[in-house]
Amino acid sequence: MGRLEGKIAVVTGGHSGIGLATAKRFVDEGAYVFITGRRQLELEKASAAIGRNVSVVRGDISDLDDLDRMIGQIRTEKSVIDILVANAAFSESAALTSATPAHFDRTFGTNARGTFFTIQKSLPLMTRGGSVVIVTSGLHLKAFPMYGVYAATKAALRSFARTLAAELKDRNIRVNTMSPGVIDTPMVDAQFESEEQAAQGRAMFAQITPLGRIGRPEEAASAIFYLASDESSFTTGFDLVADGGITQL
Repeated sequence: MGRLEGKIAVVTGGHSGIGLATAKRFVDEGAYVFITGRRQLELEKASAAIGRNVSVVRGDISDLDDLDRMIGQIRTEKSVIDILVANAAFSESAALTSATPAHFDRTFGTNARGTFFTIQKSLPLMTRGGSVVIVTSGLHLKAFPMYGVYAATKAALRSFARTLAAELKDRNIRVNTMSPGVIDTPMVDAQFESEEQAAQGRAMFAQITPLGRIGRPEEAASAIFYLASDESSFTTGFDLVADGGITQL
């Protein structure tokens, strides 16, 4: 029997990268998983890759009407959420001198506002208690040029997690964050204009990581699984860093 047998989980941004690896791990551990994302085709591909015990929910977490519809679908299909992994995010680099209001608003609108209201709107379905895992980033711990706005959104999520852990403890809901370093996902490719630049970027990220490589999505998923499961039953308000040592050494 898997360690998530009988659990209903929601993974936002579950169509690729860390989200997809997490959804696969949860299903392997016995959970039924809802994966969310903005693109239907990618969700369907992810569902096929997972293979069983999965539903897709298309929507944009920065759109509150979409969030209401998404939660409504989950309520109709399963009526309860035991695990919420708030993973959906938008990443775009911009220096202070070139950042635009549109860049700022989209980054905060998805990463901070969207995540906050995803949790709020999921609460009525968390009637059995459970676990909320917010995927942040090692960038809330370490400065990296060009990512000031993105890092600030992740720092906001870390702050939300502490407060929400205190607010929700009497509902038997634990709230923790997982802060990954550079993970080999499509989000890395999206930061570069060509495959050659992406390869150079990966090499640079590996060089500055003490373990000498970038992480695998499955490694991030293992950290999320720990926080989502009863393996961490006495843990709340905690930030689990899985970054190859980049912010710690």
